[in-house]
Amino acid sequence: MSPLQEAVAATFASDGTLACTADGFRPRDGQTQLALAIARTIDQGGELVAEAATGVGKTFAYLVPALLSGERVLLSTATKALQDQLFTRDLPQLAAALGVPVRMALLKGRASYLCKHRLGFADAALGSHELAQRVALAKVAQWAQATRTGDLGEIPGLDERSPVIPLVTSTRENCLGAECPQFRGCHVNQARREAMAADVVVINHHLFFADLAVRESGMAELLPTVRVVVFDEAHQLNETGVQFLGRHLATGQLLDFSRDLLAAGIQHARGLADWMVLAGNVERAARDLRMAAGPAKTSQRYRWALQQPDGVDGAAWALALTSLGHALATAQRALANVAESAPDLARLNERAADLGERAVRFAAPAEPGVVRWLDVAAGLRLIESPLDIAETVQTKLLAQPNVQPDVRPGVQAGAQPGTHSPRRAWVFVSATLGADARLSWFTGPCGLEGAEVMQIASPFDYAHQAALYVPPEMARPADAHHSVEVAALAGDIAAHLGGRTMVLTTTLRALRTIGDALAARFAGRTGPEVLVQGALPKRVLMERFRAGADDALGRGCVLVGSATFWEGVDMPGDALQCVVIDKLPFPPPGDPLVEARCQQLEAQGRSAFADYSVPAAAVALKQGAGRLIRRETDAGLLVICDTRLTSMGYGRRLLAALPPMRRLRGQDELMQALDQLNEQRTGVGAAAQSD
Repeated sequence: MSPLQEAVAATFASDGTLACTADGFRPRDGQTQLALAIARTIDQGGELVAEAATGVGKTFAYLVPALLSGERVLLSTATKALQDQLFTRDLPQLAAALGVPVRMALLKGRASYLCKHRLGFADAALGSHELAQRVALAKVAQWAQATRTGDLGEIPGLDERSPVIPLVTSTRENCLGAECPQFRGCHVNQARREAMAADVVVINHHLFFADLAVRESGMAELLPTVRVVVFDEAHQLNETGVQFLGRHLATGQLLDFSRDLLAAGIQHARGLADWMVLAGNVERAARDLRMAAGPAKTSQRYRWALQQPDGVDGAAWALALTSLGHALATAQRALANVAESAPDLARLNERAADLGERAVRFAAPAEPGVVRWLDVAAGLRLIESPLDIAETVQTKLLAQPNVQPDVRPGVQAGAQPGTHSPRRAWVFVSATLGADARLSWFTGPCGLEGAEVMQIASPFDYAHQAALYVPPEMARPADAHHSVEVAALAGDIAAHLGGRTMVLTTTLRALRTIGDALAARFAGRTGPEVLVQGALPKRVLMERFRAGADDALGRGCVLVGSATFWEGVDMPGDALQCVVIDKLPFPPPGDPLVEARCQQLEAQGRSAFADYSVPAAAVALKQGAGRLIRRETDAGLLVICDTRLTSMGYGRRLLAALPPMRRLRGQDELMQALDQLNEQRTGVGAAAQSD
């Protein structure tokens, strides 16, 4: 073993540092195995892809060797919630336990930081009738006087969906850079300076790929000096990457530009152009473009293989894009005449040119090798992207030169803190990365076929802690009555358990149907409280769900969620005892990106269903099932309301991807399992009271 590996092994030993300092720590063979593999990768450089099932303890498994290595480390997560947890809790506690003095920094995207300059004229952008937004803006203004970081996540009660946030934050398009009158005290620049001086920097996948696309977030200077890069929740890398590596044009961008054009024009160049008309023309063109796409009750993606998207009138679409280009060009000519009079106007001139170029691009046919589609909801997004991030990973990440000399303040030029290979170490970890030994669902699209791959099973005793039930008489998934039957079964289970039930749906339509049916069944205070995604922010719903488990009346809650609730939900103990999944989570066949990937596989002579749809469903199914058992003492029931799991040949592949739970064969066994969960919970509660 190398010195680093020896230190890592000692840390995770039964009498090691963690056993003496970390509450509840117990040695786990899988965790130690993963930590040693990461230490070896840090020693040698190269790429490691590791699937570590729930309960392995992957966070400490990568943090310990990263901190003990003495190298400069970049940690990237999929969510800001985990980013905050790493920075505020895990890293400081572990660094203190290990006795490792490290400088740590948290770096988020622009939309997370207050822009002092934009705050100054945010009030003018609000209408007199928008009272709730004015109250929120006043709260932001008061907080702004005391904050050091400018991170809007510090403000209690500020909804991340609040329309005030775009008014008080900057974007790459509207940031004035060094010309900004608030440049010296800019929170974004302060965060970047702290990141450049830190030993460990915590970022998120969105920020990482945004920088690869536009080289604007500060990563261009940071990454070359980093020797160890860890991507946690790596299963989201490909989908996150394709969002940023392509091009897009959104009506929201256009409306923001129109609003800023009017405000800045009147403030800095009143009388030199008719800013109200110019801004109105851009706004009208944006709304006409949205109208040309047709109505959409919910968010929809339209294929776009020809000159215009499928189902869209070609003449109306072409006219709307032409009108938009004309409105932007007219605005740019007016801005060019006054651009030197104020930084705001100069930046608006650049934005007008950029938006105009995008409009021209989307009016022309798409280039080969990309997929283009239209995302239609209340607004409109025109998008084109690569099918995956493989080429980018190979050419922009793995092909990067060795680590450059460290030029941070206080670090001698040319010195490297570690004694390892100059090759950069790339570590990709997640609880779910594939359904085969090579984890090809992840490694293929991410260009990591040559990486070292390892899979570590969960230490949980699933055969005793959990059971799987597939209702044998359930309607077929395509049947209109399927969601109604799912709601009926979920309602029976929730009533039996006193809530403690989460229903995960594969579509928003099913979410609404099941949510409405459960709400009607438990109207009043006759049963569990029904919580439905979208009614409140996700964080609030989860807090309410946890609180419901301790309800003095024993009502509890049943939570119905889709999309984001399939992962990132951690409810250990008896707060959550049953997870109900409505259908097998196959990729939506009508999605243009899914369709293009399937066509690519078919063109290669491969089976799109066997090589793409089934592995993708297996990964998503593992994610959903992973919400159930979070600790060694948890117990629960997984219900999958899709008979294809037992009747179709591919069902065996999907069952094999799930944890090895015991199978329930009928209604009687289901009721017995529910009774056992109630007895166990009551017994644990009674024991706790007696203690």
